[in-house]
Amino acid sequence: MPDKFDSSPVDHSRKHPTPEANRPNPWVEGLQTIGLSIVLALGIRHFVAEARYIPSGSMEPTLQVNDRLVVEKISYYFEAPERGDIVVFWPPEGVSPPGHRRDAFIKRVIGLPGETVTVQNGAVYIDGTPLEEDYIKAPPEYTWGPETVPEGSYLVLGDNRNSSFDSHAWGEDQEFVPYDNIIGRAAVRFWPPSRLGGIE
Repeated sequence: MPDKFDSSPVDHSRKHPTPEANRPNPWVEGLQTIGLSIVLALGIRHFVAEARYIPSGSMEPTLQVNDRLVVEKISYYFEAPERGDIVVFWPPEGVSPPGHRRDAFIKRVIGLPGETVTVQNGAVYIDGTPLEEDYIKAPPEYTWGPETVPEGSYLVLGDNRNSSFDSHAWGEDQEFVPYDNIIGRAAVRFWPPSRLGGIE
């Protein structure tokens, strides 16, 4: 009857791997971690949220120069901007203050698609009805419109109405911000600490 045990010789010269041999290279691990962090950061900044600062007084008194904000980008994938939202956007092509490159702007949404907007007698009128605006620095001292906001676009104004480079000042055929130009909505102010919190 054959023996059920294997009687073949054992090679004792073969060495078992040591724990050190199984340990991954720390340099490789470090580079992988850094690479993944960069990819995640860029992805979050592009699709979810990013930080911005306020370079001018065009949104006073709501936002002050050098305020730091978090701009969230998720909401507008699911719903359209609403009147009163403070949005960061790329201005229409050809719109830029003298001596400045084409940077992102931040303003408040005032006119929605299909609405007729007029600025006169120190007030903004939407389809003939004046807006109640307790957030502006002073009533507008200019006259503008009436103009109808095209579908898929928005009229935006700064809260510092008399010192804001916005829809009323951009010139004919450039007054409105296309939906695709909107980067996101200003959601939270994180600097300075004394005014930390959500943005109404």
